[in-house]
Amino acid sequence: MKKSGLLFALLLLPLAAAAQEAPRPVVSEIITPQSGLRQSWVGTVTARIETDLGFPRSGTLATRLANLGDVVVKDQVLALQDPQDLDADLRTAQAGVTVAEAQANSARNAAERVQALVTRGVDSEAALQNVTAQLAAAEASLEQTKATLVAAENARNNAVLHAPQTGIVTQVFAEPGATLTAGAPVLRLAGTQDREVHIDLSEADVAGLTTGAMFRVRLEANLALETTTRLTSIDPVATRETRTRQLRLALDENAAIGFRLGALVQVEPMAETAAQLSVPLTAIVAGSEPPAVWRIDPQTRVASLIAVETGATAGTRVLVLNGLSSGDEIVVKGVNSIKDGQIVGPRVQE
Repeated sequence: MKKSGLLFALLLLPLAAAAQEAPRPVVSEIITPQSGLRQSWVGTVTARIETDLGFPRSGTLATRLANLGDVVVKDQVLALQDPQDLDADLRTAQAGVTVAEAQANSARNAAERVQALVTRGVDSEAALQNVTAQLAAAEASLEQTKATLVAAENARNNAVLHAPQTGIVTQVFAEPGATLTAGAPVLRLAGTQDREVHIDLSEADVAGLTTGAMFRVRLEANLALETTTRLTSIDPVATRETRTRQLRLALDENAAIGFRLGALVQVEPMAETAAQLSVPLTAIVAGSEPPAVWRIDPQTRVASLIAVETGATAGTRVLVLNGLSSGDEIVVKGVNSIKDGQIVGPRVQE
């Protein structure tokens, strides 16, 4: 019994040694310019400029001439503020200027009389200094009342709300009769001249894109209708709820009218848009300087430490500017337990 047990143990030793020497599989990724990047997305046509419009002074909304969904043109009258209080302020300011002018004229005449008396030696220099100071105060008061009048005139003129651009009313905040505070919005106007497309992308998708990239846009309701867009900006921070970033793409100014505000569109990169290479942050070997990754030879399965030049980070990925080529296989997990020249096992995807 003892000999048979010993013999069995000896037979197991080569098997155990072979198991220990077998290259272990690695979690790796074949990187391409589209790693983690989908080929198309759904977006929404929006206005590049959207403005909340209101009155600079508090008052009552007398009339609103534009409703939700109305298309308005530049300088069109959108709303009127009750002018009663503003007219009263204007009359008060005008009266103030009249009184101040009379006081300034009186002070000026007094100063001239005292000046003449001082010249003849009848009055003193102290009296002249006194009336001169009174004249300066009267003239300053006049300037102040004139400024008040200008402000009242501007407020009266601003009681008429005009459209600063051609656009569509996308939201209404107040109805006629409502009391408004200074600056409170009455309506929101979305400009129709400068349109853009908004799409939400994951962190991995954003890592492969740069501003200036060109995209083809097709109308969801009519795929035969298409135009081009240019990537103008990428939100620097992902939204907390969806962990996506919003991209803004400027719609071609000659885009058909069918690309209306709010329309759904399909967005896909154009052939000349070259997405950059990116790798997961977990692929960067800890402490490597310059940054480095493990590249696997597809034939020999030998791991080599390759220095890379990295760019901006987008979520869990980082752009690779130099050092790697499309089609390279790199290790993305367990990178700190690999040695240079080590033979690794088959590739395992995450």
